[in-house]
Amino acid sequence: MRRHVALVFLAVAAARALAAEYPTKPVRIIAPFSAGGSVDLVARLLETDLGKPLGQQIVVDNRGGASGNIGTELAKNAAPDGYTLLVNTLPFVTNQFVYDKMPYDPINDFAPITLLCSVAAVLMSHPSVPVNSVEDLIALARSKPDALTYATAGPASNPHIAGELLKNMANIKLLPVHFKGGGPSMISTLSGETQLRFSNGVPQALPHMQAKRLRGLAVTSATRSADAPQLPTIAESLPGYEFTTWHVLAAPVKTPASILATLSETVRTALKTPDALRRWQQGHGLEVIASTPEEMTAHLKREIAKWRVVFKQQGIKAD
Repeated sequence: MRRHVALVFLAVAAARALAAEYPTKPVRIIAPFSAGGSVDLVARLLETDLGKPLGQQIVVDNRGGASGNIGTELAKNAAPDGYTLLVNTLPFVTNQFVYDKMPYDPINDFAPITLLCSVAAVLMSHPSVPVNSVEDLIALARSKPDALTYATAGPASNPHIAGELLKNMANIKLLPVHFKGGGPSMISTLSGETQLRFSNGVPQALPHMQAKRLRGLAVTSATRSADAPQLPTIAESLPGYEFTTWHVLAAPVKTPASILATLSETVRTALKTPDALRRWQQGHGLEVIASTPEEMTAHLKREIAKWRVVFKQQGIKAD
């Protein structure tokens, strides 16, 4: 018994010593989608904001594939020492509804750090598509079922869900074309390979609209964006439509509590500085939340319950 107590004491002491020294080397943030999408953007912003307060280099590691499953599984299986973190978005919880076999559980396999931010999207069309509004798009889609394609970052990704919600509420048929991330999906619509896309963040969409490479039709939020007040909301043509997404920061589930507390406090403090708020909000259309770990867990559970119903009703499955 004494030996067992001694071993436990030593283990606890070692864990405390490790946490006290943390971090002593670069911290890797896995972004489970390709470069150029919203998850990559958020990870890059964290790379800028966390390096100085943590006193270590932050390295973003893009591991795209299977709508985020590949990179997320890699993060789940990483050593729970605080040196491998995960940034993820809606597919973190919705993939379980479209894939028959899942390599992770978003609640039980990960320790929450913070709900980072939320963001609305812009519904955009290639200039070759003869539409100038959501009303035009709905009319065209009804006259030509499944003739219009929209690019997604993969099954159950943010653009896919936004498109499925539009299809359901407008009673139209659009054909989703899945890519391995937001970057490739953007390229496909810019080239005309696909005709529509939902671009996360008004500031990211504006350059393409101003260059007339893509046409902005509407924003997915309930109210118009201050960054582009000329853009109507989808809800102005389709009452009740609203789609905003979010991004979270998590760690492997057995990461020491003291390290998680350090990370959570550091991230939340860093993101609420005036400079960070300005870059995230004005520069990219991201509304900073910086929640507690407990608030993040509650949010994920609400999202799972909400989207379980939607995916079942729509019969959405990975192709």
